[in-house]
Amino acid sequence: AAIGAVAGIMISQYLGQNAPAEVRRSFFTNLWLGFGLAGAFTALCLLCPGAIMRAYTADVQTLQTAAGYLRLLAGTYLPMAGATMLAAAFRCAERLPLYAGIASALLNTVLNDILIFGKCGFAAMGATGAGIATIGSQWLNFLLMLLFCRKTPPLPAADGRCTPPVRGRGRQYLAMLLPLLICEVTWSLGENVYAAIYGRMGTDASAAMTLTGPVQGLVIGALCGLSQAAGVIVGKRLGSGDEDAAYAAGKRLLVYGAAGAALLSVLVVLLSGVYVEIYQVEDGVKRLIRQILTAYALVAPCKVLNMILGGGILRSGGRTAYVMAIDLVGTWGFGVPAGLVTAFVFALPVPYVYFALSLEECLRFGISLAVFRRRRWMRRLPAHAD
Repeated sequence: AAIGAVAGIMISQYLGQNAPAEVRRSFFTNLWLGFGLAGAFTALCLLCPGAIMRAYTADVQTLQTAAGYLRLLAGTYLPMAGATMLAAAFRCAERLPLYAGIASALLNTVLNDILIFGKCGFAAMGATGAGIATIGSQWLNFLLMLLFCRKTPPLPAADGRCTPPVRGRGRQYLAMLLPLLICEVTWSLGENVYAAIYGRMGTDASAAMTLTGPVQGLVIGALCGLSQAAGVIVGKRLGSGDEDAAYAAGKRLLVYGAAGAALLSVLVVLLSGVYVEIYQVEDGVKRLIRQILTAYALVAPCKVLNMILGGGILRSGGRTAYVMAIDLVGTWGFGVPAGLVTAFVFALPVPYVYFALSLEECLRFGISLAVFRRRRWMRRLPAHAD
């Protein structure tokens, strides 16, 4: 995600500058870095999945199932890296990889139903079937994007010269990449701490949190396009040197995000009772799910606005250290301590723990908005001297 974000920043700005050689150089530099990082994670999850999963649960049966699933999931990291970089290029070229995503989601859904529960002549495979479905869908997504690249290339045509990785600008590149890499890693570690907290609070709490995931994914998925659009639109305007237009576009996107998040939050609360009846779980778990969804609805607008600000607007200028600092303060300065204290010191139920740690979104939004208004995040990337 960090490398894909840097690719999006560089490609959108250089498209705004009409610098095709820089666009191609930016894409391929980030593509090879993405494959390298994905390869490292693939090896790690193949070699020691049990040791990794032991951090999340003390239940032996859950540990064994999770380790087997993680070993399968390792097969998705390489295609995910390729698809992430291609998606960044497609978005910057204002051609969304929509059909590949739809086909991938449909295949994942169909294979999950067949392989998990044993249909169409297949034996019920449980979590193993879920892992196989995920591998198949990720590879389909990547291969379809490659096919689309052949038909409608998202990058400017080559001019006969090679486009080697960035030279003489390693410091500038690392100044963008390292803060985002630290940001994504520390944010992911924070989310992993949250998952470990829920898992240590008991099976019911962990199950309730897991079953709210689809709703949270739908809300964020419905509005994540605004974040991606923000990075491209604002980045191109910064690349062309029009800072006022970039700032105005950012403000419009924030208004759209706030309105959309408020509407979806209301729908989440109204439909939570219908949603919990989909699952065959105990009444206590259903009650926890509804309470967690109510807490989620309260903080969802801040989550969405942070996604647009931190994930799109503030990054587009290349001053990614701002985003890193904001995320570190929110996740590790507030969220993780709040989760640990409410769960293990005050022993509060999981909905209250979730709400307390999610208040970090409000803190991050306040800081991000102040940074946005001061405009210091704006910067036009210099082109390479070929």
